[in-house]
Amino acid sequence: MKKPDLADLTAFAAIVAHRSFRQAADELGLSASTLSHMMRALEQKMGVRLLNRTTRSVAPTEAGERLVSRLRPLLRDLDLALDDINQFRDRPSGLLRINASEPAARQLLAQVVPTFLARYPEMALDLVTENRLVDIVDGGFDAGIRLGEALAQDMIAVRFGGEVRFVTVAAPAYLAGRGTPQTPDDLKQHHCIRLRQPSGKIYRWEFSRNGQEIALDVPGALTLNHLGLMAEAAAGGLGIAYVPAAVAQPFIDNRKLVRVLEEWCPPIPGLFLYYPGNRHVPPGLRAFINVLKEIG
Repeated sequence: MKKPDLADLTAFAAIVAHRSFRQAADELGLSASTLSHMMRALEQKMGVRLLNRTTRSVAPTEAGERLVSRLRPLLRDLDLALDDINQFRDRPSGLLRINASEPAARQLLAQVVPTFLARYPEMALDLVTENRLVDIVDGGFDAGIRLGEALAQDMIAVRFGGEVRFVTVAAPAYLAGRGTPQTPDDLKQHHCIRLRQPSGKIYRWEFSRNGQEIALDVPGALTLNHLGLMAEAAAGGLGIAYVPAAVAQPFIDNRKLVRVLEEWCPPIPGLFLYYPGNRHVPPGLRAFINVLKEIG
């Protein structure tokens, strides 16, 4: 067996992480055809099939899964070694990869990201938005951004952006025809637009007032997996939605939605940037956190 090149192994790990030649090619700055050729050459060098390919998907074989499980810690150690050397530079440089929910990414793009890129011109930022909660280490991310309730215990978290408030909203025309709920229990008599979480579970609407907490599995014929679409559906008169205030506000400003059950919707701790507590913090991430604390 011929020894494979580091570039080939890095490319292989990226393909397995993304389960996609195209996405891995985008990350590595290569064409998908070049990446496919590299993988064929790698398999020939090693004398074993590493990837199962179809026209729509790619997945590691048993041998490929075993190889990538050994490669991940080695590649992480290599990244750490390069980061250590990078500290001798005057300014942070390189690529910073952050995974975030779409609302969080929009908030960052307003001011934090422009300030960071302007202040550190040698840095590049790869901001990936996903509704599902991902393993940032396994996915090759330096950090993630989510609400505090979604964070794992072994993560270091940096809070920013203040509190977040979920609000219950509906179109005026809907309320005129169905009536306005006065308590969370009244929602059982309404059409509610439900949210399907990335895990597949239906999100329970959570309310609180004067120390009383209620979590409801609300009824509804319409279920969506996108908060913005939920607000749009409510504005179209399809029912009552429970979404972050920032998502609902444009529709409220245009009088397409009004709030209901306001006294039952207190603010909750907001967004956190988080990263593994057992890993070296690269200079680029430290610089991003400093900007986040300054602005957020």
